[in-house]
Amino acid sequence: MLAFNGRFSEDRTLIERIRKMNYDDLYNFAEEIRKYMIDVTSVNGGHLASNLGTVELTLALYRIFDPYEDYIIWDTGHQTYTHKLLTGRWDAFKTLRTFGGISGFTNIFESPVDRFGAGHVGTSIAAALGIEKALKLQNKNANVVVIIGDGALTSGQALEALNQIKSQNSRIKIILNSNGMSISKNVGGLSQLLEALRTSKIYVSIKEKLKKGLNEAVEFELKKIKEALKVALIGDDFFESLGVKHFGPIDGHDLKSLEEALKQVKDYPYPTVLSVFTIKGKGYHYSEQNPTKYHGVDKFDPDSGTFEKPEGAYSYSEVFGTTLMKIALEDDKVVALTAAMPDGTGLSKFAKQFPERFVDLGITEQSVVTYAGGLAAMGFKPVVAIYSTFLQRAYDQIIHDIALQDLDVVFAIDRAGLVGTDGPTHHGVFDIAYLKPIPNIKVLTPLDGKDLACMLWTVLKGKDKYKGPIAIRYPRDVEFGKLDEIYGKIEIRSPFKWEVLVEGKEVALLAVGVLAKKYTDMAKTNGWTLIGVRSVKPMDKDMLERTFQSHKYIFTIEEGTVLGGFGETIAFEYLQKYSDKYECQVEIIGIQDEFIPHGTREELIRYMGLDSDNVEQRIKKTVSKGVRL
Repeated sequence: MLAFNGRFSEDRTLIERIRKMNYDDLYNFAEEIRKYMIDVTSVNGGHLASNLGTVELTLALYRIFDPYEDYIIWDTGHQTYTHKLLTGRWDAFKTLRTFGGISGFTNIFESPVDRFGAGHVGTSIAAALGIEKALKLQNKNANVVVIIGDGALTSGQALEALNQIKSQNSRIKIILNSNGMSISKNVGGLSQLLEALRTSKIYVSIKEKLKKGLNEAVEFELKKIKEALKVALIGDDFFESLGVKHFGPIDGHDLKSLEEALKQVKDYPYPTVLSVFTIKGKGYHYSEQNPTKYHGVDKFDPDSGTFEKPEGAYSYSEVFGTTLMKIALEDDKVVALTAAMPDGTGLSKFAKQFPERFVDLGITEQSVVTYAGGLAAMGFKPVVAIYSTFLQRAYDQIIHDIALQDLDVVFAIDRAGLVGTDGPTHHGVFDIAYLKPIPNIKVLTPLDGKDLACMLWTVLKGKDKYKGPIAIRYPRDVEFGKLDEIYGKIEIRSPFKWEVLVEGKEVALLAVGVLAKKYTDMAKTNGWTLIGVRSVKPMDKDMLERTFQSHKYIFTIEEGTVLGGFGETIAFEYLQKYSDKYECQVEIIGIQDEFIPHGTREELIRYMGLDSDNVEQRIKKTVSKGVRL
C-alpha cells in the first residue's frame, strides 16, 4: 500500500497547551477546530457531522488521559479528526483523504497514537480487550479507553465483546458517545434504550416546568421519560447486568462535566461505561439541521452548505433506488433491505413510498442477510442493498443461509471496486473473489446505468432461470444525462451474455463491468476487440470460446483483486479446456496482492494501472514479445 509521507512521531505540543487552557479558551479553541474541519472537508470531503460532535469530548479526554501513555481506541475511526489535530497532524490535516495524505480514519501506519486501525463499525471493544490482555501479560499498567457510538454499539461484534468484559476481568473504560445516529437514525430495541439514557438528562428541567403548569403534552413526555428512567437508573441497567459500572449520562459538550466524569471513570478500579450525549453536526448550522446529509460529504460550499455535483450527473445508487421503486410499483413481493444505509444505497425514497416493504436493521449485516433469507423462503423477493466492503461481514450467512438453500435473494452491491477517498477499509475489491466460489450464486457486473436498470428488471421480473441468489455489483460513480431517459429503454434481456463493444483482431480485451467502456477509443485506435463482461458467473462460454478461437492475446481487466478474480477464472478455463485447441496467451490485469490507499477514484485507477493509457502500454509491451507458450 502507498506509504504516507512519513509516520508522525510523538508530538505533545497541543496536548500540553490544552491542559493549561481555562474553559473559555478551550471553548474558543473548540470553535477554531470546528472551523478548520469545515474548511478542509469542504475541499477534500470527509466525515463532517460526526467530528463536529466530538470536539469537546476529545479535548476533555486528552486533558485527563494521555494518548501516548494510555491506549485510546476509537470505534470506526471516522470521528477522530480532533484526535489527529491534537496529536501532531495539525498542518498535515490539510491533506486529509488526498492521495498520499493522511487517512480519514485511525491508521496504525500513520501515528503511534492510532492504536488500532478502523473503518468498519463495532471492532473497538474486542480490540481493546486484546490490547488490555497483552498489557497484563507484559506487566504494564496503562488505561485502555474505548470511544464508541450508540449506533456502533448495536452491531453484533460490539455486543459480543461487551458480553466478555466481565469474564476477562477487565478494567476497560468505555465512553458511549450517544447522538441517536449511526449514519442515519438508529433503529432497534437497544437503540431505544440508549436513547432513553440520552434523554434522561433533561428529566429534572421538564419536571420543574411541569410545576409551573405546562400543558398535557409535556406531561405525557415526562411520563415517557419516567418510564425510561426506571429502566436506565433504577437497578435494571443494561450495562450493569453485564458487570460494567454505568456512569452518566452527561452533556458531551460541557467540558467541566466531562472532565469531572472522566476523572471518576479513570480512578474506578472496575470496567465502566460513561454515557455522554452529543449533537451530531454541532457548530455548523447546516449539519445540525441535517446530520445524515453531512455525515460523509464530498466537496461543498461552506457558506451555503450546497454540494458541488456535476451538472446532469446521476449516481449508480440513484439508478438502483429509482429502478427498484418502479419495479415495486408493479410487484408487491419486492422488499428492500439495508443495514443502516438507506441514504448511501439510494433507498431513502423507497422507504418513504413503501414503508411496509422497507427494512433497515441497523448495523447488522449478518442479520440483514439471514432476514432476507426468511423473506425469500416465504415467497417474497428481497433485495439487500449493501456496500461491497460491508457484505464481507456476512460471508457465512451468504453461504449457509442463502446459497445453500438456493434462495431467491438479490444482493445489490454498491461501492464495488475502487471507492475513492474512504480508502482501504472501504474499497470493494474482494467481492468477485469471495462470491465466485459459492455454489448457486450468480455474479453480475452491469456495463452502465441502463444495464443496471435492465438487470434489476430482468432478475426480479424474469422467469425461473433467474432464480437463486444473484449479486449485482456496481461502483461509486456517476454518469451524465437524464436519469428518466433510462426507463424509456428498459428491456428484459439475458444478463448472462457478454457484449462486443469493438470488433478487432489478434488482441481481445475482456473488461469487467463499467471499466469496459473506458477502453472504447483505445480499442478502436489499435484495432483490438473489446468485450464488455456483464456476467462474471456464469461466464458467456460461447463468446469465450469464439474469442479464444479468433485471437492470439486475451487480456482480462477487472477492478478487483486478481487472486481469485475473473481473470484467474479465464486463465484456468483456457488451460483446462482450450489450450490444446487454440494458441493464445492470457494475461490478467487487475489489483495485485495489496491494500489500496485513499485518493480520488480517477487517481486510484491510474495508480493501479487500470486507466486507458497504462492498459494500452501494457498490451503493446506484451504483444511485442510474441506469444509465450
